[in-house]
Formats: sequence, C-alpha cells, structure tokens
Amino acid sequence: MKFRCERDVLLEALTTAGRAIASRGGALPVLSGVRLETGNDQLRVVGTDLDLTIQVAVGVSVTTPGVVVAPGRLVTDIIRALDPGAVTVESDDDDDELRISSGRSHFSVRTHPAGDFPRLPPISGEAVKLPATGLTEALRQVVRAASSEDSRPILTGVLMAAEQGGLRLVATDSYRLAVRDLPGIGVLREDQHVLVPSRALAELQRLLSAAAKSSAAAPAPAAPAPPVGAAPAAPAAPVSDEGTDTVPGDADGADATPGAAPPAGGGDDGPAAILRLGEHDATFELGSVKLTTRLIEGDFPNYRALIPSNYPNSLIVGRDALLDAVRRVKLMVRDPTTPVRIAMRSDGIELTVITQDWGQATEEVDAKYEGAEMVVAFNPNYLIEGVEAITSDEVQLETLDALKPATLKPTEGSDYLYLLMPVRVS
Repeated sequence: MKFRCERDVLLEALTTAGRAIASRGGALPVLSGVRLETGNDQLRVVGTDLDLTIQVAVGVSVTTPGVVVAPGRLVTDIIRALDPGAVTVESDDDDDELRISSGRSHFSVRTHPAGDFPRLPPISGEAVKLPATGLTEALRQVVRAASSEDSRPILTGVLMAAEQGGLRLVATDSYRLAVRDLPGIGVLREDQHVLVPSRALAELQRLLSAAAKSSAAAPAPAAPAPPVGAAPAAPAAPVSDEGTDTVPGDADGADATPGAAPPAGGGDDGPAAILRLGEHDATFELGSVKLTTRLIEGDFPNYRALIPSNYPNSLIVGRDALLDAVRRVKLMVRDPTTPVRIAMRSDGIELTVITQDWGQATEEVDAKYEGAEMVVAFNPNYLIEGVEAITSDEVQLETLDALKPATLKPTEGSDYLYLLMPVRVS
C-alpha cells in the first residue's frame, strides 16, 4: 500500500475514526488500531471497539492499493506532529511496518495483522433523512443527562421515540432527566422507539457541529462576469455522485472532510444526516463519515411518571446571571457532595455554598418568584449543566418542595425540559 495525502486531511480522518477505537484495558490489541484501506484514489479509515464504528473516506493519491491496521493513537500523534504539507504513507504486503514520511521526517511503525481486524457487518435499514435543524442543539441538551456508568447500561443510552408526529429524545442518570422534542421530524414509525448509546450521539453531535462550521466557513466561489451584451449563462448541470456511498438523489453525501467541498443539501440549516435503523444497530451518515452503533436492548425507565403535572412554585431568573452566580459560589466546593442552596423569596434568590473546612460563599441574584418561600439545594454541576442547556435569556425553575424533583425549562417554547433531583440538607 502506498498513498500521498495532505497532512490536515489525513489528520482529520484519523482523529474522527480514532474516537471509536477501544480505550478500555483487556480489549483485543487490534481494536486499538485503525484500518487503512486504499483504492480508486480514496482512503477509507475505520476505527471500532465492536460497539461503535466510525468510517471516514477521503480523497488521496494512491500509488499502490492495499490494507493495513496501524496503532491508532500513535499514528495520529505522528501525523499531528508533522509540518503542514504532503505526507507519504506506505507498507509492503510482506512486512509488518507502516512507513510515514514528510519532508525530513521519517517514521516506521509496527502494525497489527489486517486479518485480525473485525469484519464489519453490512449497513442495513431504510435511509431516512435527519435534518440538522435543531438536531445538534437537541443532542447538546439531552446527551449530558445520560449516565456514564457501564454498570447501568440502560441509563447510558438516549431514548429516541416517535412523539406526536415528531421525534423525542430522553436521557437520565437517575439524578436528572432531560427531554427534548423535535416537532415535524418523523424518522420513526408511530410508537417506535430505540435506545441509542449516548457515546455515539455525542460523536454525532461533534460531527454535525464540525460540518456546520466547515460549511459556514467555506466561501462561495465568485462567478465570472459575462461579456457585455452576452445572454445569461444557463444553470450548471448537477455534478454526478457516482461511486460514492450516498443515498440516490440526495446531495448530502458530499465529502465533508477538510480540503473538500462542503456538504451540499444543508442550505442555511446546515448539513443533514442520513439515519439507517437495522434490527440491532443504527448508522448515521454525514458526508464522508459513517457512524454505526449497536442499539441498547432493554426497557427505558418510565420517565413520564417522574414529571409532576403541575408546580405551585415558579422562579424566573436571567440565565447568564444565574450561571455566573452559581459558578462563583461553586469555587468553595471541594467535594462532589457539597450542594448549592437556593433561598427563594419574592424579591429574588440567594445562593449559598457552605463547606466545613473552607468556609462559605453567598450571592444574591434578582429574580421573579411566585410561591412559598423555601430553600432548595442542588448538585452545582448538575444545576450548571441544566442552565447551560437552555438557550433563552431567562430560565424557569419550578418546584413542589425542597425534596421533590424540580424542573428547569426555557421561558420561551416548550420543547425542552430538564428535571433535577434536590439534595437533602439539614
């Protein structure tokens, strides 16, 4: 195998695919590698830990086609350390080394047997367009509430469910709950739901954000001025997508890698993703990247029973003012069990953090409050993440009492809800 590629293009492909490689101890050594396959002036980079697989295709100059599995993090670090410019990568069929050269830099890296790399199952499922409008923001709001504890696999997933002609995303770690509705996105059948690992959706969010920035930053080519008196030029014929792994008739499969044209079809709303749901897995396609994840089997908790139907106490406070105040008093927190106490009264709120060994911090914030005066305490990190997820200028905090679940939501719109369990304090 031998190919030549610009450093930044290769680095982006390796970094993206490398996010799927195994990082836990005890995994097969080959799962810490990335599979590099060349042919038809294209490089396909694959990383997998068997639960999550990311494939990236980029255009390169291929001298000799071939396949090699190289240590993912090491090769990525080497490419990152090189000076900008062309990089040559090559390997012979009869040895176990990958040679990387650029300018005066030369590396020789031991590889894994290509035959030991897992055979990826074919991608199945009907292709459904998943508009990026609101999806990136919805993932940012919901994924944060999923658990990271592998001992409770159900809670590490995000529930995607059909809801009143749209899509609902739900996540919980048993201490907080996030619910976001995306009206009009009918990618699931009525009453259909799937449980997608939050790790996969976090990577999808990253890909969508990067593609949107790349699309927004790419300048539109200036059309040459026609000769004086000439007739207007006819519209250009669409460019053929033959040979690419895209949905027929959909321009969203264009290459989204650095150095390539931005993905088409996104318009002002940014690029769109393609979702394919298989029996046991889900694949998201975004430009030249394919992200496949195993679905989580099991029953998601009955989250609806956790959300009170009404609240007697309602607080409306400026989002930025509340965030700044919580971050300041949180400076006194020295262990994860120390809460921030919120004293709510008609003329505003007072935030307090008390630590026995370090001292105390207090700050007052202007707010509008209706209800019985009370003090409620929260985990400051969970409170900050809930407020950060809200995009309106003001947030509404509704409570029943100091011990029952409270909800945070924007004052404008009803598509997002963040439920938070209070902390019991003396």
